[in-house]
Amino acid sequence: MLQKINDSRIDLGFISTLYPGLAVSNNETGIGSIGQIDHPKASRNLLVPMHPHENDEILSYFRTGKCEHKDSEGFVENIGGKKLMLMKAGKRFYHEERISGEEEEFEGLQIFIRPGKKDMKPEVVFLNLEQMHSENQWRLLASPTGETTFRFSSQTWIYDMKLLAGYETTLPELVRENLTCLLYVFQGNATIKSENRADISLAKMESVVIKNEPIAITTDKDTELVLFVTDEQAEVFKDGMFSGNKIAFVRS
Repeated sequence: MLQKINDSRIDLGFISTLYPGLAVSNNETGIGSIGQIDHPKASRNLLVPMHPHENDEILSYFRTGKCEHKDSEGFVENIGGKKLMLMKAGKRFYHEERISGEEEEFEGLQIFIRPGKKDMKPEVVFLNLEQMHSENQWRLLASPTGETTFRFSSQTWIYDMKLLAGYETTLPELVRENLTCLLYVFQGNATIKSENRADISLAKMESVVIKNEPIAITTDKDTELVLFVTDEQAEVFKDGMFSGNKIAFVRS
């Protein structure tokens, strides 16, 4: 399977929200454990007031600018750039975000992953990256095992890479048969090549679903990629507050 995602995004002010499942299903907003992907972008100060999350696992992948995070577990931290955050909201959990756009434009991803089970204990984890980018090599940021600081309760893996102009890559070795991938272009552009299909061109904020399909990824400019991998056959809770299935909301 190799399918570009079209018309699965909703723009809500400074946030553009991707519901990847709408590209491949009539009754799912997500794909496996991948619930939704928000792409916020702001050039001014913004406050997202204290609000709840329930049965969502949320990875804050903010690349430029800063965001002050405050939550009901007592954490107050500035995140962004090389400092990432994973909020595991099982039972209800509250937080607020204050976004600063004074020094540089704020931009990143807020990734809503479906948990393996409902009502797990809330947890907040921070990760300090050694380097801002991983050039021409997939970097594993989160997984369902102890090999990463960020650990999901579902069968989910997230990688990133900065693919430099003129280079070529493929999927990570971990991506075995029957796992489903969502490749997202955060910055730049990419071309997806497959032996038996026409090339697929992706611009910034575009994505493609890949399953059991050998591919090559090329680019003519430095490009930031994020790769989501999920096992659609594994147990997952699909009624999270944000990550859950919300067909009625999306189509209303």
